[in-house]
Formats: sequence, C-alpha cells, structure tokens
Amino acid sequence: MSILTRFRDIMSSNINALLDKAEDPEKMIDQCLRNLNSDLGNVRSETAAIMAEEQRAKRAFDDCNEEITKMQSYAVKALESNNEVDARKFLEQKASFSARLSGLQSAHDLAQANATHMREMHDKLVNDINELESRKDMIKGKLAVAKTQERINKMGSSVTSANDSISSFKKYEEMADKALDKANAMAELNHSSNDQSIEDLTKKYTVNVEVDDELAALKASLNK
Repeated sequence: MSILTRFRDIMSSNINALLDKAEDPEKMIDQCLRNLNSDLGNVRSETAAIMAEEQRAKRAFDDCNEEITKMQSYAVKALESNNEVDARKFLEQKASFSARLSGLQSAHDLAQANATHMREMHDKLVNDINELESRKDMIKGKLAVAKTQERINKMGSSVTSANDSISSFKKYEEMADKALDKANAMAELNHSSNDQSIEDLTKKYTVNVEVDDELAALKASLNK
C-alpha cells in the first residue's frame, strides 16, 4: 500500500542525522517536531484503517471456517436421516467454502503483516517524538552555549587584532620619541655652536684695557 511506501524509511530514521543536515539546528528541531507529529497523525490514521482491514480479513476467514464446520455437521445429520442427496449438497457446499478458505487465509496473513508493520512504525514514531521532545530544551541550550562561545571566539580575535594595533602604536610612539630627542639634541648643538662663534668674535675684537694700561706704565718707567 502507498502508506507503507511513504513511511518505510521511518523505521530507520535517525534524529541526530536530521539535525546534522540542518543549516539552523534550532529551527530544524521545531520543524522536525512539526513534521514528525504530522507524520504521526497520518500513520495513526492509516494504522487504524489497516488494523480494521485485518479484523475484517480474520472475520471472513473465521466465518468461512465456521461454514465449513456447519456444512460438515449438516451432511452428517442428513446421512443419519438417510438423506444422501441432502448430505451430498452439504458436502458440495463445504467443498466450495474450503476452496475459498486458502485465499482468505492468505488475505488474513497479509493484512496481519501489514497491521504489525504499521504498529511498529507508529510505535517507532511515537518514541522518536517523545525522545526529541525530551531532548529539545537540552539541545537548544547547547546551541545557545555554542553561539555564545562563537561570539567569545570572535571577540578574542578582535582583542588580538587590538593588541596588534596597540603594539604598532607603541612602536610608532617610540619612533616619534627618538625623532624628537634627536631633533632636540640637534637644536641644542646648533645653539651651542652659535654662542661659541659670537663669543670668539667678541674676544677677537675686545681690547684688554688692563694689559694696555700696564704696558703704558712700563714704557713710561723705562723712558724715565
């Protein structure tokens, strides 16, 4: 039947496999539950129909058996009444029912197998739904923790990048300090050089009054 084809994979379905394929596991959990509950409704309805079919097949088989037993009983009674003609008719009817019995037995066996299969699928689906319901909050909790960890990892990368930037900033600051120190040193050297030149020039053109006076006094004394 089509329902058996439709749900034959339910027996081998795996909740974890479904979640592994999900792009958004949290949304997939809710969607999976909706799908499974929808499937369960279909399976339950079809299971009830197939179980009813099994009961009809069993009733037809039992009725045929009962008719065979009745025809056998009537044939015996007819012979006991010395009515061979009626006994023959009952036996002929018994043979007709017996010919149908094999087909009814096969139909019942098939209906019973289908009903068993559907009950197994129904029970498997109920168990899967119950399992997923009980694990739903736990799985969503794990996903929330995973998302938090992912954000922390991204922040860690940002912090590492910031540290690199800070290191670069310190390096440039040191370079600026060195450049400033060098410029200040050059300025100091230039200032000292300018002062020395002016002083030398001043000494060059400054007359030593004391020496001149002493020289003049010495010359005067000698002349005297």
